[in-house]
Amino acid sequence: MSTARCILGAAAWRLHHRMSAASHSMAAVCQVTSTPDKQANFSACKRLAEEAKERGAGMVFLPEGFDYIGSSREETLSLSEPLTGDTISRYAQLARKLEVWLSLGGFHERGPEWERDRRIYNSHIIMNDKGDIVSVYRKSHLFDVELPEKGVSLRESGFTIPGPVLVSPVQTPIGKLGLGICYDLRFPELSLALRRHGADVLTYPSAFTVATGAAHWEVLLRARAIETQCFVLAAAQVGRHHEKRSSYGHALAVDPWGEVLGDCGGESPGMVLVKINLDQVSSTRRNMPVQQHRRDTGFYLSLE
Repeated sequence: MSTARCILGAAAWRLHHRMSAASHSMAAVCQVTSTPDKQANFSACKRLAEEAKERGAGMVFLPEGFDYIGSSREETLSLSEPLTGDTISRYAQLARKLEVWLSLGGFHERGPEWERDRRIYNSHIIMNDKGDIVSVYRKSHLFDVELPEKGVSLRESGFTIPGPVLVSPVQTPIGKLGLGICYDLRFPELSLALRRHGADVLTYPSAFTVATGAAHWEVLLRARAIETQCFVLAAAQVGRHHEKRSSYGHALAVDPWGEVLGDCGGESPGMVLVKINLDQVSSTRRNMPVQQHRRDTGFYLSLE
């Protein structure tokens, strides 16, 4: 699984070749092609995490559906697990072995009433280098979209429970991390709330469709970075998962000015490495103090 296939921006390329002593500020943003085969998916993600560690990353970001992407509603549900199941246990062992933090973005977690209703959460798990779960965000905006002219038809709410709340940004080796998942990217209210509560980095692990990705993926990620003045990291699914579904790819890293630091392209698994320089967050916000210029909440509600 070669990372040479990824397309790196000039800044990210320089950073890749200049590993600093502060390795924990280096993030690996990964791109994979999950299938219904959970063992094969884990092996692929494990190889990426091992390579990321060798290349100096202190935190590894995996996309939505890193555990699997099912070919039917029934298969998706049958393969799901609780947080205490085998899949998360294996990733905890991996985090401990490699001494890296993990962003596991979009785990099929069995819901609280699983035995009764057979419904799941789409859960973004942050795991520290000891293998402990330090935060869990459950996707709050579900992808129920019919675009017949684009060949897109998905109804996530048919088997997924919307997450009840946002979660506070969590302190990690690369800064305070604000959590979203895929379709959440389209809702700026979420990113602005995370920014107000101290996020330095926003992350949107995703499995964007080819049609919506080609039209909106990069522009949405850059917009979220610009409006919040945060780094934005978006691990992605790529390629054909099974006969019914393919993903756009282009795992992306964006800086607080909106510059794309790395793009994994739309063809193959791989990763981009990016150094998260929190001084850049501070200087961008200092030089253009957007947050200070915002009016009070009542002002924006005055049209209502």
